[in-house]
Amino acid sequence: MAVDEGDGASPEGYDPHAVQERWLPVWERLDLNRAGRRPGAEKRYVLDMFPYPSGDLHMGHAEAWAIADVVARFWMRQGYDVLHPTGWDSFGLPAENAAIKRGEHPAAWTYANIDVQAESFKRYGISFDWSTRLHTSDPEYYRWTQWLFLRFLERGLAYRKNSAVNWCPVDQTVLANEQVVAGKCERCGAEVTKRELTQWYFKITEYADRLLDDMQKLEGNWPDRVLLMQKNWIGRSTGAHVDFLVNDRKVTVFTTRPDTLYGATFFVVAADAPLADELCAPERRAAFEAYRAETRKLSDIDRQSTERPKTGVFLGVTATNPLNGEELSVFAADYVLADYGTGAIMAVPAHDQRDLDFARAFDLPVRVVVDTGEEDPAVTGVATSGDGALVNSGPLDGLRKAEAIEKAIEVLEERGTGSRAVNYRLRDWLLSRQRFWGTPIPVVHCPEHGEVAVPDDQLPVRLPEDMKGAELQPKGQSPLASNDAWVNTTCPVCGGPAKRDTDTMDTFVDSSWYYLRYCSPGYEDGPFDVDKVREWMPVDQYVGGVEHAILHLLYSRFFTKVLHDMGMLDFVEPFTSLMNQGQVINQGKAMSKSLGNGVDLGSQLSQYGVDAVRLTIIGAGPPEDDIDWATVSPGGTLRWLNRVLRLTDDVMALTGDGRDATVDKAVAKTVDEVTRLVESHRLNVAIARFHELVNAMRKAVDGEAKPAGSLRDGLTSLAVMLGCYAPYTAEEIWSRLGHDVDAGDSVHDSSWPTADPALLVDDAVICVVQVAGKVRDKLEVSPSIGEDELRARALASPRVVELLDGKEPRTVIVRAPKLVNVVPG
Repeated sequence: MAVDEGDGASPEGYDPHAVQERWLPVWERLDLNRAGRRPGAEKRYVLDMFPYPSGDLHMGHAEAWAIADVVARFWMRQGYDVLHPTGWDSFGLPAENAAIKRGEHPAAWTYANIDVQAESFKRYGISFDWSTRLHTSDPEYYRWTQWLFLRFLERGLAYRKNSAVNWCPVDQTVLANEQVVAGKCERCGAEVTKRELTQWYFKITEYADRLLDDMQKLEGNWPDRVLLMQKNWIGRSTGAHVDFLVNDRKVTVFTTRPDTLYGATFFVVAADAPLADELCAPERRAAFEAYRAETRKLSDIDRQSTERPKTGVFLGVTATNPLNGEELSVFAADYVLADYGTGAIMAVPAHDQRDLDFARAFDLPVRVVVDTGEEDPAVTGVATSGDGALVNSGPLDGLRKAEAIEKAIEVLEERGTGSRAVNYRLRDWLLSRQRFWGTPIPVVHCPEHGEVAVPDDQLPVRLPEDMKGAELQPKGQSPLASNDAWVNTTCPVCGGPAKRDTDTMDTFVDSSWYYLRYCSPGYEDGPFDVDKVREWMPVDQYVGGVEHAILHLLYSRFFTKVLHDMGMLDFVEPFTSLMNQGQVINQGKAMSKSLGNGVDLGSQLSQYGVDAVRLTIIGAGPPEDDIDWATVSPGGTLRWLNRVLRLTDDVMALTGDGRDATVDKAVAKTVDEVTRLVESHRLNVAIARFHELVNAMRKAVDGEAKPAGSLRDGLTSLAVMLGCYAPYTAEEIWSRLGHDVDAGDSVHDSSWPTADPALLVDDAVICVVQVAGKVRDKLEVSPSIGEDELRARALASPRVVELLDGKEPRTVIVRAPKLVNVVPG
């Protein structure tokens, strides 16, 4: 770690732990962060992405919550009524795995960790309103998660179907597409396989257009890369549905390039799609089934890799091209995915590289239909995807791409063999999980009535409290399925025997609406009080990691839109502004046990104190940048805090109320700049301004004038601003300035300082005088000097007179009040 010898020692005169122990109980008693303390004030909602209780807080938590806390405290000081809530995303696999290992119920591990984290958050000085505290694993919370599921079910937005799903063989559960990263389970890293299961889905595709189009409301307030990631994940593409005939059966494909239909030379169906099985000729079945079995071993990432050799099997049938009547051989292949479009494609090898690779592997024809001016792909092996005039395309010949697409769709629609269409990469949200520690799905299965919703007055469907340890071991189905007493129930419709659904919900369901619950955490008549949500929402500032760009943020946006359509919300986007923090790394790499470069937050707090760690983290760079802990110095920060307190004591030892314009101007400029820096989230630069102000005040204390009045006012402003970053030290300064914190006069209940505009105006500025582009003189001038006067003063400069040597300048460029450029004749 790049720190000085003896970094961990507390500087003389400042014991950060004693300061923390002094003020934390006072803050808890004063309850300064409770939302609603400022009746009538404009409301602001600051939200941190709530944590998972996997242990004590780590360095990543320290960064994210420190950043959000600056924003919350800044708004409080500006007079806003601020909601800064807290809670835990407390369902999930780690708790279940820990319970199996420890022979206990997951709740024991979960709530023990929550208690540890809660104490750490309090010690870390975060301005949470603790009355908002919630846990998604509380029955009082998941009752309403189940209630929302049933409302989705009523609206046709929750449904159950059999399909090939992503299966993690280690965690023994289904994964959503978004939870598969490079073919592996995002949680445990195991290779993901495919498995046929009947699962519950949310119909998020119903909202694809709105999720995409409403991003316009977020532009400028959300990071561009997050919006781009969501846009690409939704993947809207326009084109046409085209109907081919296979053995007199209509088979529809989606294509973005209907203009290239004359270039189609074969037809491909995803090997694992039901369509391939239905089209396969009897004599080709054995070969097809063997190939399909091999395909199911591959991840979608592997199947779409451009590096893999193309494989496939002929299905023994042909498809008729609707434009030219040509018969195209039909293949099953792994490079086409069953869940994209219709699971079938027309292959145009001259203009699509994957189709060309397949055609070359199977010696299929390649026909150019777009003249791009490049060499024939059949010769080069490189598909030509550029624009050009259509050729070999009958009525489309001579047209450019855009015109040809329109013409092709027109012809298809005239013949009744196709139509304009929009396709999406986005798939419906698979929410079933074969695990115990999650929200039970509130549905029973009745032999007579099928899927029956549990009545609202019977919610929550509670998890059994008597299952623990080995009983939770994954066995390819939910552990709940082995609990007969829990599974066996009665049908709400007929009263006959029925069975509970044994899957639990994806934990992203829980986190898709928690921000709404915070507005009225104790509300018992619904998931949230609609009026309270109307007062506080949408969230003004959301802070969290970019790793949630697709999963959590997309799902939360979906939930919000559904609840809006249900009449429960009057807005369609939940988070007005989003800030992503970077990672805290060490020695240039992400922290990990295997690399041995982990940094323990608890030890850092013990060594340097809360404020030094907070200031070091925020001061290391812009919030969105990574922080390398090996390159920063919390020890140096601790020494600086000590200097601030020594300055405070020295100022309070002064007598009188003397003023000094230099100090007053330094304070005013710092207040003005820090205000704008915090508003623009340049939080690290504001810390640099604190340092400059402390240096200016120390210089005044050590000088002859010792302007006590200016210095006391300066320290007062500094304490208020610094309190957003270093809450304990700021309170200590405030107390030493004479405020009775115990009686309620806390720095954290003070108002943000304002700068006198008159003090922001410079008495003089330096004007640079250049001759032939080189600096030759500097003039001290009034900020309001006119161009003519400034020109005259520059030309009268002895140095300029000397260089011109009696000659008239060719031109003089004046940029009052800071620059004059003289070009000699």
